[in-house]
Amino acid sequence: MEQERLKELIHEGESAEVEFKESLSLSEPIGKTISSFSNANGGTLIIGVTDSGEIKGVELGENTLEQLANRIKQHTDPKIYPSINTENIDGKDVVIIEVNESQEKPVFYRGNAYKRVGKSTHKLKSSEIRNLAKNSGEKTSWDEQICEEAMLDDIDEEKVKEFLKRTKNNRDLDIDPKISLKDALKRLKLLSNGRPINACILLFGKNPQRFFSQAETKCARFKGTKPTTFIDMKTFDGDIIEQRNDSLEFVKEHIKLEAEIKGTERIEKWEYPIEAIREAITNAICHRDYRVSSKVQVRIFDDRLEVWGCGPLPDPLKVEDLKKKHRSILRNPSIGRCFFLAKYIEEWGTGTNRIIEKCVERGLPEPLFEEVTDSLVVTFRKYPIDEEILEDLNDRQKEAIEYLKEHKSIKSGNLQEMFPDVSRETLRKDLKDLIERGIIKKTGAKRGTEYTFT
Repeated sequence: MEQERLKELIHEGESAEVEFKESLSLSEPIGKTISSFSNANGGTLIIGVTDSGEIKGVELGENTLEQLANRIKQHTDPKIYPSINTENIDGKDVVIIEVNESQEKPVFYRGNAYKRVGKSTHKLKSSEIRNLAKNSGEKTSWDEQICEEAMLDDIDEEKVKEFLKRTKNNRDLDIDPKISLKDALKRLKLLSNGRPINACILLFGKNPQRFFSQAETKCARFKGTKPTTFIDMKTFDGDIIEQRNDSLEFVKEHIKLEAEIKGTERIEKWEYPIEAIREAITNAICHRDYRVSSKVQVRIFDDRLEVWGCGPLPDPLKVEDLKKKHRSILRNPSIGRCFFLAKYIEEWGTGTNRIIEKCVERGLPEPLFEEVTDSLVVTFRKYPIDEEILEDLNDRQKEAIEYLKEHKSIKSGNLQEMFPDVSRETLRKDLKDLIERGIIKKTGAKRGTEYTFT
């Protein structure tokens, strides 16, 4: 929120959609107000300001905002992810919590639901709760809601024209790039009552962060295997198409590119399949919950690459569903539609399957899909074998590793078939040495014994 707009809100005083709290310690009143805003038309909570509009300010520690967001999320049902930011006014820090109307009502705080009556917050009666739940139903998704402070002047017309050219080439979308900006956005279903919707600002805004400061992508290359010391770090803003492209270029700058000659052809291979990385970044940006104050992250370590989204998977999807056939459930249907038109995604729920497929084709382990602190994390992994280790292995062990990459497991009988002139005892020592080096592990017993990567 711009400082001038914030000052204006403070000057106007409290209302049905604006409330002041003097201190962050007032966690109960803050939670109740968030419930009431969520059950109505949304609102703005300004902390560090007295009821009379006097700016007192608050003390902010290193993790103050994160702890506040976690507390709100922990005690609201359904979970609320408000936008939380700070602003310094006359040398004093204030916290701004912007709450959207919830699509799913009622929203409870610590087991009770609240409503807004004028400048006050009141507990809902049981009959009011039933009526609110009955009338809630399916609401417009967040990305389809009007961006209240935005106008057509906030849209970059050249970006829209370039997008229309791309969609004509990729999806044969018959929209003339020369038509007016307003007509083009109408055809793309990015206007509501003649006003840009949130998706429109994120896709084609001149300055999307003016409206959504959290809509950024943060990329870092860390030293070693822990997120402590970074070698390079960049935060990409601008529209979400630019962020997608910039993030992928950052990855290319920080992963290895190898080349091999096959016949007369020079074939280049990235350390990780770049198509899979592109898909994971695209999914994180397209499907994130833009109400969450955190940012999409790409973290590169010595042994892995992680892509962090924002917000949990949309119901009813579970993490385990991502490795099999599943429905495409778009949290942001307008963004998803435009990404589909640009051929960034396919609306078939196959993106995660392609990510797995590309990694397996490359001979890498399947990527991990996890929900960490309510965010989907995709982790691309290397095998625990670097060039230095390989140089220290004998030829039989190297061939066994290549076999493992292709078949995922190996038995002593497979080795005997590969090396019929080598004694069983020697092959057994080869496997034992690989186990001691921490490269493989033994599973099963007797005839069912097999060896897999650790």
